[in-house]
Amino acid sequence: MIRNNRHKYSVSAMCDVLEIPRSTYYYEAKTRDNQEEEELTELIVDIFKKNRGVYGQRKIKKKLFKLGWQVSRRRIGRIMKEQGLVSKYTIAQFRPKKTTVNESEIGNTLNREFDQEEELKVIVSDLTYVRVNLKWHYICVLIDLYNREIIGYSAGANKSAELVQRAFGTVKYNLNRLELFHTDRGSEFKNKLIDEALETFGIERSLSEKGTPYDNAVAVATFKTIKTEFVKGSIFATQQQLDLELFDYVNWFNNIRIHGSLDYLTPIEYKRKHQTKATAIV
Repeated sequence: MIRNNRHKYSVSAMCDVLEIPRSTYYYEAKTRDNQEEEELTELIVDIFKKNRGVYGQRKIKKKLFKLGWQVSRRRIGRIMKEQGLVSKYTIAQFRPKKTTVNESEIGNTLNREFDQEEELKVIVSDLTYVRVNLKWHYICVLIDLYNREIIGYSAGANKSAELVQRAFGTVKYNLNRLELFHTDRGSEFKNKLIDEALETFGIERSLSEKGTPYDNAVAVATFKTIKTEFVKGSIFATQQQLDLELFDYVNWFNNIRIHGSLDYLTPIEYKRKHQTKATAIV
C-alpha cells in the first residue's frame, strides 16, 4: 500500500497513519528491491544468451516489456556491464582517422615488381591497427620483398612518422644495403627526418599511385595475414604487452611460419637455401 502511494503521500505520514515503523518499511522495501534485481538480472542474462549474444539494451528492453517489465535502458546497461554481457554489435569497430595524402611528386619506381632476386634490395611497408585496452594503437612493419622477411617493426599509440622511424631502428642489417623503400602515400611516411635518413643511407624512395593499393600488394597481403593471425580477436592490456607479443610473433613469422609464396619455406630458410645455391655456383 505504501509503495503504491509514494507518489501521492510521504512515506513518513503513511507509516504514522498505519502505525508501522519506518525502518520496517524500508527494510522490506530493500528486500523486495533486491529480489526484483536478482530476478531482472536472471531475465536479462537469459534473454542475452538465448539470442546468441547479439541483443543490446534496446532489444532486451523490448523483450522485457513483452514479459511485463518496464525497465530503462540505463538500468539494463548497468546490469549487462555487471554481468560482462557485450553485444556483438556493440564491440568497438575501427574508424580510420582522416589524414592528408602525401602529394609528393615521387613516382612508383617499384612498378609492382614484387619478385626480387636480391636480399634487402627493396623494402615495402604499411601500418595497421590493434586494440590496446580501450584505445586503438598501430603497428608498422618493414618487409624485404626478396624473402618476405619482416626486417623491422614497431608499435605505438600514434599513426605517425615516428612509428616508421622506430621500425627502421629495429633493423638488424646494415641500412646501406637497402636500395629502395616503397609505401603508399600515407602522410605517416612523409617526414623530414625519414627523408634525411633515407638520403643518408642512399635509399631511393618509391610511392604507390593515389588510391591504388595493388601498387603495394605485398605489404597489404602481409598485413592481412598479421590481422588474421595476430590482431583478430586480441585486446592487449598494455603497450608493453603488445610489444612483447609482437616481438614473439615476428620471430615466429620469420623463423617458423612456412609461406606458400616461398615454396613452403620460412623466410630465413628461403634465404639460406638461395645463399647456399649462390655460393655453390660461384
